[in-house]
Amino acid sequence: MTNPLRNGEGDRSAKPSGGEADSRRIRHRTVGADPQNVEFARALRRTMTVPEVLLWQVLRKRPAGLKFRKQFPYRGYVVDFACLERRLAIEVDGEAHSMGDIPLKDAKRDAQLAEDGFQTLRIAARDVLDNLEGVLTLILHTCENRPLHHDAARRGPPPRSGEELQ
Repeated sequence: MTNPLRNGEGDRSAKPSGGEADSRRIRHRTVGADPQNVEFARALRRTMTVPEVLLWQVLRKRPAGLKFRKQFPYRGYVVDFACLERRLAIEVDGEAHSMGDIPLKDAKRDAQLAEDGFQTLRIAARDVLDNLEGVLTLILHTCENRPLHHDAARRGPPPRSGEELQ
């Protein structure tokens, strides 16, 4: 005897229905991330380091009303944590990030993210383990000083139908 479906299980068909239009359909909400990048991010979510897990336990509670994403795929990269509303990328770096050519790769990645309006905040894994509250304060302070991604709050609501833009 099989268990009944629950929580939306079985809502998706195994194969996309229809023709050519479905093959072009975006399958996920990540911008510029190909399916392999999304799968890599999913694998990283399952194998997070201890400092990442500790930080995520705090960030997932939406401190200061901010939503964070973990292991977020973005344009060929996977960001440890991201606050899209404030365009902040958070990287928890272990000792390996100071060895070999990794600092150069990190700088290239930070430059690419900066071109897209993201600020990268690099936090040492040791700092997360030793001073989680201080790390959270730093993250929230950085978010507080970043502009909102959508500046609708400054422009006001969109005009009603029939009203002209000035």
